[in-house]
Amino acid sequence: MEHGHPASKIETAPATWAAVEELFGTKGEPSRCWCRWFALTGNDWAGTSPGDRRELLKSSFQTGPAPGVLAFRDGRPVGWCAVEPRAKYPRLKRSQVLRKAGLRSEDGLDLWAVRCFVVAPNHRRTGVSSALLAAAMDHAFNNGANVIEAYPVDTDHRTKATASDLFHGTLSLFKAAGFSPVSESVPGRPVVRLKKRGAAR
Repeated sequence: MEHGHPASKIETAPATWAAVEELFGTKGEPSRCWCRWFALTGNDWAGTSPGDRRELLKSSFQTGPAPGVLAFRDGRPVGWCAVEPRAKYPRLKRSQVLRKAGLRSEDGLDLWAVRCFVVAPNHRRTGVSSALLAAAMDHAFNNGANVIEAYPVDTDHRTKATASDLFHGTLSLFKAAGFSPVSESVPGRPVVRLKKRGAAR
């Protein structure tokens, strides 16, 4: 798949299924996970194939707001960010990061989670993640979120973080967007939040 030059302008929009399918493609981790790791319990994950997960993500476009946002260059999708109400991520609620932070019980449709970034290989480090996060924040707040939560990697603490770790995003990315840590119970894996202006909680 050819991409536009990384210097060209980034456009963002709520995701469409066709563009997500094009971005994830048929090779690499996105085409195996289809961003369903945190949307399935361990047993459910073990019982699904990549094709099953693909259909689960596709169906999520039919039941409410888009489950994420996309970045485009020259009309082609180059990045994805998953963002939905935290209640839609059952595995997340069992995660060590939330368990140690004591934040598992705070579900509700007004608490959304930024879960995953996918950026096409030759567009990394060109501003796509920042554009995606800004779009994810707008998407969440426009669809009822009062608080947005995320679980980034602190690369100053985890200096050997791999690409598979960094799909959460980095702490510096979220801090630059105005998020603040609310827990650092797991070293190198803070929980960060951003509250909508005027929101009660």
